[in-house]
Amino acid sequence: MKSSQINENWISRYSTLWLLLLPIIIGGAIVNLFFSPLIVSIYTYFCINLVMVVSLQIFMGNSGILAWTHVGFIGIGAYASSICSVAPSIKQMGVPNMYPFLVQIQLPVTLSILIGAIVAALVAALIAWPLMHLSDAVGIITIYATLIVMHVVMTQWDNVTNGPRTFFGVQPYTTLWVAIFGAVLTILIAFLFRESSLGIKLRASRDDRIAATAIGINVVKVRYFSFILSALLAGFAGGLWAHFITSFSPKSFYVAQIFLLLTMLVIGGSGSVSGAVAGTAIVTIIREFLRQFENYLNNASFTNMEFFGITEIILAIAMIGILALRPMGIVGGKELTLSRISNLIARKPRHPQQNNEENERTEKEEL
Repeated sequence: MKSSQINENWISRYSTLWLLLLPIIIGGAIVNLFFSPLIVSIYTYFCINLVMVVSLQIFMGNSGILAWTHVGFIGIGAYASSICSVAPSIKQMGVPNMYPFLVQIQLPVTLSILIGAIVAALVAALIAWPLMHLSDAVGIITIYATLIVMHVVMTQWDNVTNGPRTFFGVQPYTTLWVAIFGAVLTILIAFLFRESSLGIKLRASRDDRIAATAIGINVVKVRYFSFILSALLAGFAGGLWAHFITSFSPKSFYVAQIFLLLTMLVIGGSGSVSGAVAGTAIVTIIREFLRQFENYLNNASFTNMEFFGITEIILAIAMIGILALRPMGIVGGKELTLSRISNLIARKPRHPQQNNEENERTEKEEL
């Protein structure tokens, strides 16, 4: 094979990464140069949400299992990284009952975020093995119950988390470019995971667990390691988020937050990394517009009513509509590639046999 053909094949195979990463980096540079601090803050938060949603897609999108506990691992990463980075004097003042050995810890923020990610992965490794044996409704209910347990621990373990009260004094560290770096790194890991043998085996277990077991795939083991990787990146996202927000409480890591992440993933399409990125971008834009609209209604003088929850209601309706009309999401469960975009632009009608042949070629490339 000629070198030019090899280069074309490589570019074609990894064109998804360029289509996803370049707009994020270029968009960040434009926002940083020409827009107000408010827009910079929104874009930074968007990139942090990207880390959360893409890390959720790694497990949920490839396994088909609703990972309620994902937001719990984000909380573990947030608390662990904050405890490691906050100054002892601030911890003594903010968390009076904290264990003395935790009070004395103060590490660089970068190292603290990495430690938060590792702690989240270790917790996932401890609890995931029995959970990965379960499927369907039983598995979903059990994982949701695990989230409740994690939330109760966060709200009651005041020697570590300050209980239901606010944990404050976290050093601001997550700038625009730090968030962009985190988003780029997470998308790269998620895409490489999807293309790896582990990702293909996980999708095989999602499509038909019995058939996957019959060909020698250890479904529990594949799910287990994928769950740990997803939790690792969730803890990383929690550290980035904590050092951007700088103060938080356990209610930030419960049903409302996981609902937002699920909305982003479902609207874009949970079956692909491209769907996770597209859904995060779309929901972020809609959410910010609705929040501004809600504030305008509340500040307007023509009504005495106060409007709350409009954003959540419309996002819920949007998710229901997407699930009803396009279950695979806006992107359609497949990765964006240069060839796919060119076909969409050309809009050439295809015979059903051509579509079947293209699907067969895609499946062979994945295998």
